[in-house]
Amino acid sequence: MSGDERLLSQRPADGTGPDGQTRAAVVSLLVDEGPMTANDIADHLGISTAGVRRHLDNLQSDGDIEVAPAGFSKSGKATRGRPAKWFQLTPKGRGKLRHAYDDLAGAVIRKLRDVAGQQAVEEFAQERIDGITEDVVPVAESGSVIATVNQITDALTAGGYAANIREVGAGLQICQHHCPVAHVAAEFPELCEAETARFTELLGTHVQRLATIANGDCVCTTHVPVHVMTDGGRQPATSDTPDGKVPR
Repeated sequence: MSGDERLLSQRPADGTGPDGQTRAAVVSLLVDEGPMTANDIADHLGISTAGVRRHLDNLQSDGDIEVAPAGFSKSGKATRGRPAKWFQLTPKGRGKLRHAYDDLAGAVIRKLRDVAGQQAVEEFAQERIDGITEDVVPVAESGSVIATVNQITDALTAGGYAANIREVGAGLQICQHHCPVAHVAAEFPELCEAETARFTELLGTHVQRLATIANGDCVCTTHVPVHVMTDGGRQPATSDTPDGKVPR
């Protein structure tokens, strides 16, 4: 057994010893980075992959983390051999992670509503997502829905949402596997509503929010109707492309 694994084998009941601290570090990484593989976590923490896997097993047994859906990859690039497992927080796990800055953000938005009214909250939410997607070229200018969908997911990922695209039967799904403002959005759904409105604006068609992390779902999922995917003809599935993106 390596030195770091002997250290990690200590499991104080109060969770304050080295073992508890390492588990907390794993969870913190998943909060900040979104889904990660065991190897990535080990590299970040500077410990062995075997040690990390034991912590992942414990967190999974406790219901705090889960394996991301099959085929998930942040890069979207296909890899040879057996696909790596990506681990993500569950709603239960996120529920244990209420941070002081979440409380502060919530207090600030409540004060904004008290002082300036509900419209000010809605404008704040809209300006926030507008800023995240400011470099996305709308369909009206790009002439390509496919290009705009890809740009949206790229912008969301850069903003900490670990987003990707799936082609599902009747259309596309924009999937956000992490939400950096989930606790605040649970109290202020205006944040989620502003995202949906922004997607609709950029794509030039009505989109439907199917699930949100703020409501206890594991992924924020937005449905884009199939008729906007065509761009002159049915496009190949994302799984048929080398980078996992919808062809432009």
